[in-house]
Amino acid sequence: MSASAPPPLHGPAFDADPHPAYRWLREHSPVHRMELPGGAWAWLVTRHEDARAVLADPDMLKDPARGNEVWRGARMGLPFDHRPSLVRSMVNVDGDDHTRLRKVAGGAFTPRRVRTLVESAERVTAGLLDRIAASSEADLVRDRPSPLPIAIICDILGVPPEDRAEFHRRAAVIDASAPEEIAAIGTTTDWFDDYLGRLVDARLAEPADDLLGDLVEAHRSGHLTRDEVTSTAFLLLVAGHETTVALLGNLFLSLLRAPEHLERLRRDRDLVGPAIEETLRLESPLQNATWRFPRTATTVGGVALEAGEPVLVSLLAAGRDPERYDDPDVFDPERGESHLGFGHGAHYCVGAQLARMEARVAVNAVLDRLPGLRLAAPEEDLRWWPSMIMHGLFALPVRFDTP
Repeated sequence: MSASAPPPLHGPAFDADPHPAYRWLREHSPVHRMELPGGAWAWLVTRHEDARAVLADPDMLKDPARGNEVWRGARMGLPFDHRPSLVRSMVNVDGDDHTRLRKVAGGAFTPRRVRTLVESAERVTAGLLDRIAASSEADLVRDRPSPLPIAIICDILGVPPEDRAEFHRRAAVIDASAPEEIAAIGTTTDWFDDYLGRLVDARLAEPADDLLGDLVEAHRSGHLTRDEVTSTAFLLLVAGHETTVALLGNLFLSLLRAPEHLERLRRDRDLVGPAIEETLRLESPLQNATWRFPRTATTVGGVALEAGEPVLVSLLAAGRDPERYDDPDVFDPERGESHLGFGHGAHYCVGAQLARMEARVAVNAVLDRLPGLRLAAPEEDLRWWPSMIMHGLFALPVRFDTP
């Protein structure tokens, strides 16, 4: 790549390996004006120091209504029409509203509920691996253990067992669709809008001991609006499902690329946690943090931004910044350094504890049950999601030894 020609930031080649493009941006255009579908554009922040500063800045607002007219007219974000029944969650509000919603959503992760979720995760993962242990091949993204995140989210929200297959199928559309696939994503968000509304009606008629039941009780007591209840449920679905699916796929691929580390983890399970953190740095499942908008005119990395101009912080680029990390492109499960994979500041991921737990359960189960794990396809044949926000695989076929 020449210093005068910005690299493409979309397309199959970029999706498969975005790191050379991000390296070019860090070196030549660290706060880069990126063109988007529908005539919109955004500032893309790629250096670790700038990324951390933007994420921590309370004047970088999250409310989609604060975006400029061009961004809003292009129907960017999820859902594209910014309907209040799906968008009024803590990720899209600021100040006191954000604090209030975050406190309520944190009820998903009380010690009692997390203990229950750990038991559920172990049970679900064991059942998934029981189905394939006698064979010699599997798909660690499309089939198992990736149903684990959707099973946990369904437990959190109290989705009836008979609805979970459809819930999973619909969630996969959001995972893997490109930004320009507005019709497919719109149909899916319509479905979730209707479905979550009916779940809320059911909890209003009959209270239940799950997170959705807690949210409905907060609505009864006047602490949440109905739109905030459905929006929080939708956020937990998107953030809690697709990010963990991507994390698991990226983690297993990182280990399969470095078999010596895979075997070290088999021998020393204390390295599982650090390997998860290293994956969050090296192959962040969240490619870009969700949209931010300056409250007033400001400067980022020496570049002037006007109020309302959309900003994306590239967590994937920041995680490989050589100004922050030694040998940034090397997977080292003993690195032991902090990262921005779960964000930073007031909007730090409220579900980080849950994602780490699910990943630990899945990795330990695979290490226990699937010896001799190896890729079953050339790495260049693997397909990555064409997402502006997410960074994950459609499939990860593997083979393993059987008794």
